[in-house]
Amino acid sequence: MLDLQYICDNLEPVAENCRNRGVEVDLDRIVALRGRRSELITSGDELRREQKATSSQIPTAESDEAKQALIARGRELREQLQGLDGELAEVEADLRSGQSRIPNMTHPDAPIALGDDGHVELRRWGDVPEFDFEPRDHVAISEAHNLIDFEAGSRVAGHGFYFLKNEAVLLELALMQLAVTRLREAGFTLMTTPDLARDEIIEGIGFLPRGPESQIYSIENSELSLVATAEITLGGALKDQVLEIDDLPLRCAGISHCFRTEAGAHGRATRGIYRVHQFTKVEMFGFTAPTLEASNAFHNEVVEIEEGLFQALEIPYRVVDTCTGDLGGPAYRKFDLEAWMPGRGDGGDWGEVTSASNCTDYQSRRLGIRCRTPGKKGTEFVHTLNGTAVATSRALIALLENHQQADGTIHIPEALRPWVGSDQIG
Repeated sequence: MLDLQYICDNLEPVAENCRNRGVEVDLDRIVALRGRRSELITSGDELRREQKATSSQIPTAESDEAKQALIARGRELREQLQGLDGELAEVEADLRSGQSRIPNMTHPDAPIALGDDGHVELRRWGDVPEFDFEPRDHVAISEAHNLIDFEAGSRVAGHGFYFLKNEAVLLELALMQLAVTRLREAGFTLMTTPDLARDEIIEGIGFLPRGPESQIYSIENSELSLVATAEITLGGALKDQVLEIDDLPLRCAGISHCFRTEAGAHGRATRGIYRVHQFTKVEMFGFTAPTLEASNAFHNEVVEIEEGLFQALEIPYRVVDTCTGDLGGPAYRKFDLEAWMPGRGDGGDWGEVTSASNCTDYQSRRLGIRCRTPGKKGTEFVHTLNGTAVATSRALIALLENHQQADGTIHIPEALRPWVGSDQIG
């Protein structure tokens, strides 16, 4: 979240940023709650001082009557303090709730718009394939080669679940192997992460673990939820820790299942495995020094890795600068890779396959992750970043659709062949 003092000192820029992101926040109420909290703290301190003075007078009271009066006053002060402390707890909870709904500030170069059409394309790589036959989408391709079983997934878990089969399993494992191999070479620490996290961790990262707007599956009668991304677990792994600035940046790569309710999803994008309730992902996460120079450099590094992976997969893509209305609360700036998907829409379209976000100190402030600089007093909140190395479901779509051949076979990029064991399917 944003620093409370920063919010109160920069009300108009914060309000403008909220408008640019399409977020409604009552800043006046936050200011009022902050003022009330200060009043309650001051009143509580005064009552405690009087309570201490009253208690110190009891042993030396001149008479029993005076002693009883002091005891009665002490009891009265204790009751008043209990009432103040109760109100203070409520005010602080309301203040934190309001403060947590304010999104991060935004990079000055991020495009200001509320809809998907506000994204700005920065560059492209590869040529969109021109087929001399009628290309099929990944659902039809998987049916022809017995790669994905949607009916079995629906019988077992409902719509939005699926079984990968045969070469699709090898492709998924190959995608993960390619990603972790490259990430290890780039200095990332590889991890497998829990599929569950406490709600306080999920909220700290910036997701809503409960409520009608949540995209998270919560476990009933517990404080646990299924994770929507390893960003949650990788960021939460260092909750309340103090790091040494000389050890930064820390590079982590997490392999996890991801679970999303996809509430409200509709349209053609729900066909097949583009928007599903469970998928596997290799996620990058970084902790950097608390400067924009450090975090922006790491951000560029993450995007470069994402681009290198899709170049190795021989899949055409474009990089887009995400507009303010689609950044999400924690992101200061976000770049998406959109791969060309011939079976998407009428005649093909771009589909998001990775995203990379610089969240500055927004998440670390909520999670209490700080760093210490030698010779500098106190600590500072680190900057955090995240990026998709590969989300296997969407990468599979792009692979199958871009590499389909006229004879019905599917070309396997050279980068995946060591793990697939073949240069084609079919």
